[in-house]
Amino acid sequence: MAVSERGTPSQVGSLLREWRERRRLSQVDLANQAGVSARHISFLETGRAKPSRAMVLRLAEQLDVPMRDRNPLLLAAGYAPAYEQKTLADPAMGPVLDAVRQVLRGHDPNPALVVDGEWNLVEANRGFALFTEGCAPELLEPPINVLRLVLHPKGMAPGVANLGVWRAKLLGRLRRRAASDPRLRPLYEELLEYPCDQEEPEVDLPVAGDICIPFQLRRGDQVLSFFGTLATFGTPRDITVAELIIESFFPADAITAEAVRAYVSTTGAGNFS
Repeated sequence: MAVSERGTPSQVGSLLREWRERRRLSQVDLANQAGVSARHISFLETGRAKPSRAMVLRLAEQLDVPMRDRNPLLLAAGYAPAYEQKTLADPAMGPVLDAVRQVLRGHDPNPALVVDGEWNLVEANRGFALFTEGCAPELLEPPINVLRLVLHPKGMAPGVANLGVWRAKLLGRLRRRAASDPRLRPLYEELLEYPCDQEEPEVDLPVAGDICIPFQLRRGDQVLSFFGTLATFGTPRDITVAELIIESFFPADAITAEAVRAYVSTTGAGNFS
């Protein structure tokens, strides 16, 4: 939503109400979390009162508003943006990239990658090449969109043994993000059209013994099984840094662990960048 730099109480009030409703909170719930009265929240949302800059940021924090969307809130209230967005090429980002590379190297030989806020690949380690074997060359041309790479019929999709489950999981995550980030809507609509010959569950229901959803990848006559973790920077002050996600995959069984070690040792695959 575009807003001018000369915001009004009604503009910021409408945005705050939208975020509160998106988070399924009542005015009383938000007031209790923010340490203010429900009446004050009501006055802010209807434009009868103007929030201070600190109040806008406090409510944004309580509503878990992504950093990218906090500047529009400030502008709507008539305040200057608080958060910068540097490019990854900016010298100030050097320590951030160094930290990312250290994590990726430390995770070898197991696959790991880092993506930006649009799921474009920033960098990956040697083990990630195991995932991309057989993918069409055009999908590996920068910028590499990881969601497209996974779900495209010429990408990883044919080799994902449990594609239906992972497609539902990834599209659901993208849909939720696209609801507040219009940059992602075209990508969501594109991926939605990709074919899938497996059932896509609407609700993730675990069965007895399940710990997490494995990522199952066919390689030759084997099905390799991984579980993943997501990591973000803990105290970001920059939009680009806030949106970086490091995804690390761990072997879920001994067969997978041995296959990963053998692959990296045999191929000597290099890092993606």
